[in-house]
Amino acid sequence: MNDIRRTILWVIFGFSMVLLWDQWQVHNGKQATFFPNPVGKPAATAGQPAASGASAVPATGVPVPVVPVGQAPSIVPTSPTPALATPREQIVVATDVLRLTFDSEGGSLIRTEFLKYNDMQDKGKSFVLLDDSKERVYVAQTGMIGNTAGAVFPTHKTPMKFTGARELKAGENELLLSFESPELGGAKLVKTYTLRRGAYDLGVRHSVTNQGTAPLTAQLYFQLVRDGNKPPGESSFYSTFTGPAVYTEAKKYQKVEFADIKKKNADFEAQSSNGYVAMVQHYFASAWVLPDGMKRNLSMDAVDIGSSVADCCYRATMITPLDAIAPGGTQNVEAKFFAGPQEEKVLEALAPGLELVKDYGWLTILAKPLYWLLDKLHSYILNWGWSIVGLVLLLKIAFYWLNAKAYSSMAKMKAINPKVMEMRERLKDNPQQMQQEMMKIYREEKVNPMGGCFPIMVQIPVFIALYWVLLSSVEMRNAPWVLWIHDLSSPDPYYILPIVMTLTTMLQTALNPTPPDPMQAKLMWFMPLIFSVMFFFFPAGLVLYWITNNILSIAQQWIINTRMGVPPQFNLPKF
Repeated sequence: MNDIRRTILWVIFGFSMVLLWDQWQVHNGKQATFFPNPVGKPAATAGQPAASGASAVPATGVPVPVVPVGQAPSIVPTSPTPALATPREQIVVATDVLRLTFDSEGGSLIRTEFLKYNDMQDKGKSFVLLDDSKERVYVAQTGMIGNTAGAVFPTHKTPMKFTGARELKAGENELLLSFESPELGGAKLVKTYTLRRGAYDLGVRHSVTNQGTAPLTAQLYFQLVRDGNKPPGESSFYSTFTGPAVYTEAKKYQKVEFADIKKKNADFEAQSSNGYVAMVQHYFASAWVLPDGMKRNLSMDAVDIGSSVADCCYRATMITPLDAIAPGGTQNVEAKFFAGPQEEKVLEALAPGLELVKDYGWLTILAKPLYWLLDKLHSYILNWGWSIVGLVLLLKIAFYWLNAKAYSSMAKMKAINPKVMEMRERLKDNPQQMQQEMMKIYREEKVNPMGGCFPIMVQIPVFIALYWVLLSSVEMRNAPWVLWIHDLSSPDPYYILPIVMTLTTMLQTALNPTPPDPMQAKLMWFMPLIFSVMFFFFPAGLVLYWITNNILSIAQQWIINTRMGVPPQFNLPKF
């Protein structure tokens, strides 16, 4: 039974590693081996509108809407839009936390710098999320499209006139800037951005004025266009999701892999009257949010914008219809655009479900309260490293009695291990009798060989959830702990924490009874060592969490063994 117990534990460990590998494959854009996503509705292609509400993609990169049955989709004009007297320029606008770059062509947002977050590869520079350069493509665009063939309206390719201030001055809390299009198709579009002090969300008002002589019917589109490359500097040893996401009240948070978009089998809710579309990556996200109750079609597709960036580009779009506008009338549509760090409390306040871009996966139900407790500890300790130590300590206290049962069972097994080893050697040629004798020993000694398994299994989901909390929390970024640890989100520069983690793992393994089977004994040492190697490339905050957990586990195991009269012994490997 001792062998059976150990075998079950190795099976659990092996299965966990297989699941981690499976998720690593998914995060890197490959098909899941065991739980593949169901094939969804194919994304629309150029000139082929999809009934789901997705937009088709012509070579110009301007969407063609899908409209209700009985209406014809508009045709995107190929002729150039009227030029303005003002030449095309890039407008740089700054607040206390943001430096934004707008393009006067379409009034698009083409660059966002976060002044309070450093670049991980060059600490002297601010972190850049949106960017339109030779190395990266990641932009936010809006514009108008028609309901009838041949309609030409202002789009994100239309030259616009900029007005407004370029810097949030001391004592001011808001900064207004606008982009005004020429009249196209009887419509004039004015985009007004509202930037606020300390905020990463922008108010975006679209004012559509009918300057024609007939009622105007059109639609507004809001889209994020991004290349499919992973963020620079992301470790290959742990992978977080990068790609578009949709949230609706009906189907909640829906991530979409770039690979599924490319294969035209992305699965998400295509029509809704609430929610948002977003682009997500480690620690940061961007999103377009429309007011609840406003109907919108959602689409995701691959689009060629003529960029030299590899694997470019993918687009997440919302299209919402406007009410008919009488001649001389104006209709305003208020929206929000967010580009910033995944700070959970801030995201919760901006829009329902927006905090889910901070993705904890299937353990969200456990991860959210763990983050809440970690945040509470930080409000008192004011150091994220010590807050991690405190949280692991509280979890160990909460699971003390479960761990005590597990270690007590292991101590009993260790106490009778010499008797079991002697019996196995004596009856090694008679497996059936060996099993009977082993069961007899367990009954006489009142030992349950499975007693150490269940208490440990109960805790596994909690500690995996804590792992994802620490991996996903932008608060760890550039957060110091002590001495040489200046950034809990980066690997230890001197590898001291990974070495300590390896030593504590070896010590914990040495305190366990040596398995009777020689192969199991070797595996018991090889697997933790291989696992420890990965931690040399993990963020320091995650390694600190594992070290704290190891040290507390060793201390508890040592105390329980001593109380039960089983002196701690170091069972070193024999290879």
